[in-house]
Amino acid sequence: MISFISFLDLFLEDVVSIFTVVLELFGIVVLVCVAVKCFVQWIRQDPVNIRLNLAQGIALALEFKMGGEVLRTVVVREWSELGILGAIIVLRAVLTFLIHWEIRNEKKDQQEEMALETKKSAAGNPAAGKPSE
Repeated sequence: MISFISFLDLFLEDVVSIFTVVLELFGIVVLVCVAVKCFVQWIRQDPVNIRLNLAQGIALALEFKMGGEVLRTVVVREWSELGILGAIIVLRAVLTFLIHWEIRNEKKDQQEEMALETKKSAAGNPAAGKPSE
């Protein structure tokens, strides 16, 4: 019975290690793809939503990385390891929060710019605000 439990323990450690690496790899792939896409967009001088897309990509990549760290806590054996993992999780959570806050502000700024442009175009064309007869 003890050998079976030892086998399950080793199996769980292996499975968690594999999926932790896979989740972190997903985070890296997402971050690299979004960074390349935004860089190409910047090179083409198409500034529409570059900051917003980059921030959303970073947030998604951090979510994958944080998922890997949470999964890693399953096989932690010592308190010192748990403390380090806890600090990493807290740091990534704070970064994710700040990035989501930046995303909200960026969306708000874009909406305000669009509203301002709409008002300017309506002021420049008085017939635009009147219904057609």
